[in-house]
Amino acid sequence: MVVKLDRPILVGGLGLSFSLWILQSWHDSILQLGEFGLLSSLAVGGGLWLWQKSRPKASVEQVDCTPVDRATAESAIAKAEAVINQLAQEAENLTALTKLREQLTQLFSELDRQELKIAVTGGKSVGKSTLVQLLKSSGWQEKFQFQETVPLFRETTDKSDAAVLAEVSKSDLVLFLTNGDLTDTEFQSLQQLKAANQSIILVFNKQDQYLADERASVLLSLQQRMQSHVVATTVSPILIKVRKHETDGSVQEWMQQPAPDIEQLTQQLNAVLVQQGQKLVWTTTMRKAWALKAESKNWLNKTRCDRATPVIEQYQWIAAATAFANPIPALDILATAAINAQMVIDLGNIYQQKLSLEQAQTVAGTMGSLMLKLGLVELSTKAVSTVLKSNAITFVAGGLVQGVSAAYLTRVAGLSLVEYFEQQEIALDSGTALNLDKLRQTLQKVFHKNQQMAFLQGFVKQGVKHLLPQTQQVELVGAEKAVG
Repeated sequence: MVVKLDRPILVGGLGLSFSLWILQSWHDSILQLGEFGLLSSLAVGGGLWLWQKSRPKASVEQVDCTPVDRATAESAIAKAEAVINQLAQEAENLTALTKLREQLTQLFSELDRQELKIAVTGGKSVGKSTLVQLLKSSGWQEKFQFQETVPLFRETTDKSDAAVLAEVSKSDLVLFLTNGDLTDTEFQSLQQLKAANQSIILVFNKQDQYLADERASVLLSLQQRMQSHVVATTVSPILIKVRKHETDGSVQEWMQQPAPDIEQLTQQLNAVLVQQGQKLVWTTTMRKAWALKAESKNWLNKTRCDRATPVIEQYQWIAAATAFANPIPALDILATAAINAQMVIDLGNIYQQKLSLEQAQTVAGTMGSLMLKLGLVELSTKAVSTVLKSNAITFVAGGLVQGVSAAYLTRVAGLSLVEYFEQQEIALDSGTALNLDKLRQTLQKVFHKNQQMAFLQGFVKQGVKHLLPQTQQVELVGAEKAVG
């Protein structure tokens, strides 16, 4: 059997060798309290009645954002532009490039936008539409652009909660309405917005439906969880009975509609406009730049994966041929089953991770140790053996198990390397340092993903075709039919 090579394989046999970079980490920033100057005048009397309702409470945690300056937003745009430029170099005919470049151009114009965009969101029947109408009728549409979302937390809707929150993230400020203490689902949604560095004002609406002590208790609970940015409103007050005693002793009664109360909210909006308006625009621009960078990186990873896949397939069958021709004990199979240094270099070149032969060899022992400790070598050999037995070809030379296992481990290792590289920054060069925890997680994830029986059966059949002469394959097929 002849294995065609596009370039010479390094002397010394096939050995496992990887060069992986430490993932760049970024952390959410937490804004110091006092940015919006919240309800400092609310006086809660002593002996507050702790409101015991069925609505579950979440843990106390700040939900806030850190407005950024123009330079930070411009830096985020520059990073998105770098990914788009790299994509243009590697896939110049990609149709998506036109749209990506248009979005990039829009980001530059976003930096000087004056009108603030406000998203009004929350669950069903919390008063979103009425609040938007009140704000617009009060003249706030001249200062803000309001956008009401579809209700959150509904099982049957055209948009999922994730889609709604993604839409909300494009706004400069979010008015999140609730009619009482936060449920777990509401709190989780607020946490997702926080993770996106989104500025939020939590609006406790329909406060008039609570007794005074209950209302104070709910407000206190919301403030403790949010630490800031909580206002109380009544956008659609309930009717109240008015009784008038006349001088002749008669009494007149009628139902009256009180005026809406959104004073705390309008004061807050005015403070936001004056103190942080432009910074919130820059923060939104930064979030949009992050999203554009992620979308562009996905296209770049797809392009590179299309180029990396045939490289992995080529080397997995090279490893298979070597192990099949020279069977070795199962515990040593890693020496021939894993990717050789030349393949690591090839994949590194695809993902702009420049590797030397020495670097590839340096990390080989570390990667091999991880695979052995995770039991991947033994598990893969057992899995391949099980499939071979089920196909009635166990009488074939023992090298077939080692050969197919070598190909399988090579594939797992190659795919792990690809997945790891995909998480790296563009042109990131951090030497041969390995993030062992991330590497271990990636190996386990890729291994389990490729352990489905349907995949293994198909892979073994491919291995047989690559390793056995055509005449022997015909004999095996006949044997399988006879056993069946």
